[in-house]
Amino acid sequence: MSVHDLLSRLDKVRKTGKGLSWVACCPAHKDKNPSMSIAEADDGRILIHCFALCSVEEIIGAVGLEFDALFPEKLEPHKPIRRPFPAADILENIAFEATVVAVAAANVRQGIQLSPEDHDRLLVAVERIHAAREVCGQH
Repeated sequence: MSVHDLLSRLDKVRKTGKGLSWVACCPAHKDKNPSMSIAEADDGRILIHCFALCSVEEIIGAVGLEFDALFPEKLEPHKPIRRPFPAADILENIAFEATVVAVAAANVRQGIQLSPEDHDRLLVAVERIHAAREVCGQH
């Protein structure tokens, strides 16, 4: 709700000062002269004060509003699309896995047979390279 919606429900509203502030008759008690101040804070909150000491709940209830009407609507925060990992980290890991593949290829080229552990590690490197493609949205 805006401050102007509240002001439209009040009597004898008068602007005061240079900012967003007004005085009006308090709807919570029989008020002949304005005894309530209304202001809009920088963050959109509506501030009200009755100098006859009516409570905020009494004031907003007298004009048919709920307490949350004094606060600006909360907008859903904009969340940027975020990849699960920074691209630089993915590239660094791909480079490491590519080195594992290159060492294995060089050993095979020199006629060195890969051990079962080396073969398993080569398969892990290939799986990680493919997983990195998926993380980056490439299938």
